[in-house]
Amino acid sequence: MSKLTYEEAAVRGALLRVTSYEIDLDLTRGADTFRSTTLIRFTADTGADADPAPVTFADLLAERVHEITLNGRPLDPDAVYRDERLALDGLAAENELRVVADCAYTNTGAGLHRSVDPVDGRVYLFTHFEVQEARRVFTTFEQPDLKAPFTFTVTAPAGWTVFSASPTPAPEPSADGAHAVWRFAPTPPLPTYLTSIAAGEYHVVGDTYTSASGQEVPLRVAARASVAEHLDAAEIFEITKRGLDYYLDVFGSDFPFAKYDQIFVPEYNLSAMENAATVILRETFVFRSKVTDAVRHRRAATILHELAHMWFGDLVTMRWWDDIWLKETFATYMSVRAQVATTRWSDSWTGFANADKANAYRQDQLPSTHPVYSPAGDIEQALENFDHITYYKGASAIKQLVTWVGDEQFFEGMRKYFAAHAWGNSTLADLLGALEQASGRDLGAWSREWLSQAGVNTLRPQYTVDADGAFTSFAVLQEATEEHPTLRSHRLAVGLYSRGERGLERVGRVEVDVTGARTEVPELIGTRRPDVVLLNDDDLTYALIRLDEHSLGALLGSAAGIGDFTEGLPRALSWAAAWDMVRAGELAARDYIRLVLAGVDSESDTEVVQSLHASLLTALDQYVAPEARTRLTDTVAEAARRRLSTSPPGSDVQLSWALLFARVAQRPEDLALIADLRAGEATVEGLAVDVELRWALLAALVRAGQAGPAEIEAERELDGTTTGAENAAGALAAMPDARATAEAWEAAVHGTVSNGTQRALIGGTFSPIGLGVVQSGRRDLLREHTERYFAEIGEVWAGRSAEVARTVVVGLYPRLLVEQETVDRTDAYLAEAAPAPALRRLLIEGRDEVIRSLRAQRVDAAAAAAPAAQGMAA
Repeated sequence: MSKLTYEEAAVRGALLRVTSYEIDLDLTRGADTFRSTTLIRFTADTGADADPAPVTFADLLAERVHEITLNGRPLDPDAVYRDERLALDGLAAENELRVVADCAYTNTGAGLHRSVDPVDGRVYLFTHFEVQEARRVFTTFEQPDLKAPFTFTVTAPAGWTVFSASPTPAPEPSADGAHAVWRFAPTPPLPTYLTSIAAGEYHVVGDTYTSASGQEVPLRVAARASVAEHLDAAEIFEITKRGLDYYLDVFGSDFPFAKYDQIFVPEYNLSAMENAATVILRETFVFRSKVTDAVRHRRAATILHELAHMWFGDLVTMRWWDDIWLKETFATYMSVRAQVATTRWSDSWTGFANADKANAYRQDQLPSTHPVYSPAGDIEQALENFDHITYYKGASAIKQLVTWVGDEQFFEGMRKYFAAHAWGNSTLADLLGALEQASGRDLGAWSREWLSQAGVNTLRPQYTVDADGAFTSFAVLQEATEEHPTLRSHRLAVGLYSRGERGLERVGRVEVDVTGARTEVPELIGTRRPDVVLLNDDDLTYALIRLDEHSLGALLGSAAGIGDFTEGLPRALSWAAAWDMVRAGELAARDYIRLVLAGVDSESDTEVVQSLHASLLTALDQYVAPEARTRLTDTVAEAARRRLSTSPPGSDVQLSWALLFARVAQRPEDLALIADLRAGEATVEGLAVDVELRWALLAALVRAGQAGPAEIEAERELDGTTTGAENAAGALAAMPDARATAEAWEAAVHGTVSNGTQRALIGGTFSPIGLGVVQSGRRDLLREHTERYFAEIGEVWAGRSAEVARTVVVGLYPRLLVEQETVDRTDAYLAEAAPAPALRRLLIEGRDEVIRSLRAQRVDAAAAAAPAAQGMAA
């Protein structure tokens, strides 16, 4: 597959200016292909004495090209179309390119995805074009700096609804009434990756937003007809309107587009995509069963993130993919601010610290870490930089920047930035210039430290005390890795926490500017040492923190541990510190498990509870000593089972524990309870065993060999949806036998299944962390496929779409085989195969996780001989 490079884009971007696109799509020509007719008007810098006339290329990935005409001159498709490019020579100052082609529908979530609803046979289409997938649908100059207005004309079956960036026009029916034509008005100037089409018999709900200035914005939400009864449009509209109120206020502008649609689509790879005025979101955000408030919070965060993109990315677009942080970092940061300011999730910074920021810390410690602002030499490298560093480390850096320059100055800078670059492109320098103008501060040093340097710093307290327990010295030590040695400037707080009648409460706080390897804190000298010293109190900076020996002992020696903190944010910071200490080999996984089981009941925020549950599963699967895995898994299962009845009936927390119980159950008595709950022969007060929980319970029985194809098929017949089919595929793959594993491998790697089914197959068989703790027999089945993995990933990477290839490479990597042999085999492949840089990066990341797991298991085994302080309740 042809991958555009930065150099190619720079040359083409300097040569061309695109005046307009006119795109005609005929979606009535069958289930495999559609007709795509593209007319592009563009200018070329021919120069005064250009001889020969300049040449360039357009992008297209088609099944068959019927016609290519440049400036009225027919071109032979066989001569000029190869490697997904059309060679264009003899350019004039003013040019017109017309291309007629048959393009293929996909089932991979890229290009124009076609899905048939198994419930009623209705067809649903949607597009995903980021970063280089619009060429699957129409002829393009596929790079973000060649923006232009787009005019779409779509022919589709009568009775469908068609969406695009412009408001949906009245359809023009065909003579026989079978089809209709939708002629959309031209869009504002957009990059190709932000254009979109969605079409089908969508269920649509409409509303209108009216701004304080009187601007009216039509709103629509849409989903498949078969899930219409579950579409809670009222809550989605409410969140959207609150977000619009907030963004229009702080950005000081009207909404950039004439309408705003949000479409929930099946079989989508991502959470959502910020297509201009037509956002698509994963259909799992339409809740068929009871979900926790944490899941609703995640949906709200996604809605507000995509809405922020209408300014960050859509109104102003980065010039090239090395500046993706200009859209993703700011959309993430603004989403959290909007959640805090406008929704019931006013403590969203705590959730951000506990989940999102933790993901950034993990990514930033990998060998493949990169700066927030990261050069992208080609499209493949750009794709790899859509990660937690770009989203969450970047948002953390912006949070610190806003604290430094001031809120009003920050938003004044944003308003200047939007005004200067509206409907155009920008770079890092443009943004920094606007912020410097508004704040009067030089941001060069800040940018170099936080945006242009990779890696995360570690901060440790170091102190001495006298006989009375008062500090005689106190310093903050800052560390960096050898590979990324930058020591940054941090504005942070040192919090002092001691036990009172209610628990661990803050008894002191000092703010300090940390620079260099050692920063003295003289303000604390003479202060009595508290029970816990907490660096980065209030989460002001982005850095890993460590608990000193005394503080860690105080938490491990307490019955409630981290749960003793009376406030949520210091708990979140302590949970993050303890988890990273496990990953760094500074705390035994078994001690972390005890900390979680002791303190988790203090958490009423289900987002925090579910994050802790996820870390428990990872600890059990990868970090505990293998000889202790079964015993510790049973300990977690017993704790989960007990909390089914002790959690408030019908609460989100109860549901979270039920899902964890299904993932860790392996004792006969636990599996018997699961079978009885699923059959309705046992009940737990308040626990509704609905469709999603039924699948989770069935998966537990399948993994244990207590259910099989008959039970899976029976459940699939009860749940005849796309999600039900995917759950059934994952359950079949999870059966503990070699044949099921081999069939899942073949279908996931070489089959033509949809992307959703592919993820289910891989999740059920080879990456079961989302389904349950991996039994030893499953690891033996995985071991048999290690050689096959390394034999086939090169071909997969070269021949499949980017998202599908990434799913295979990451999902099938044998990271659950925590053995030196896994590291050695990876090293041999890297040396022998010389894989493409992006593939190499993914393999190095998997290898790093195995090395980290090996170290954690050694630490955990050592802890068995010298257990930590006793007295903690399970």
